[in-house]
Amino acid sequence: MTLKTVETKDAPAAIGPYSQAVINSGLVYCSGQIPIHPATGELVEGSIEDQTHRVMLNLQAVLQAAGSGWSGVIRTTIYLQNLENFAKVNEVYAGYLSKPYPARATVQVAKLPRGVGVEIDAIACQL
Repeated sequence: MTLKTVETKDAPAAIGPYSQAVINSGLVYCSGQIPIHPATGELVEGSIEDQTHRVMLNLQAVLQAAGSGWSGVIRTTIYLQNLENFAKVNEVYAGYLSKPYPARATVQVAKLPRGVGVEIDAIACQL
């Protein structure tokens, strides 16, 4: 088994001992992204929609660096600090994907890194 790590400056640098993504046998395992702007390292303030857009852009950058994209995504997990934001996050999320949609789980969690409202991870195929 050969693992290849993915690193791009177009997404936030890892804030711990993990990779932005790992590729194994043509599958891309993306770490969870939170709404940090990669150029500044600052959290995106504002609405849950603003945060979700930044998360999706961060994931998109990692996917592209790994030789994939939204059409290669087969599974995501959305972590919400407040499940009442489900519809708002879902609306933004849907704007980045098209049919056939990936499999997905959405869960409410007690807390997310740096107190953000949303985190999303993904598994994709290389294209």
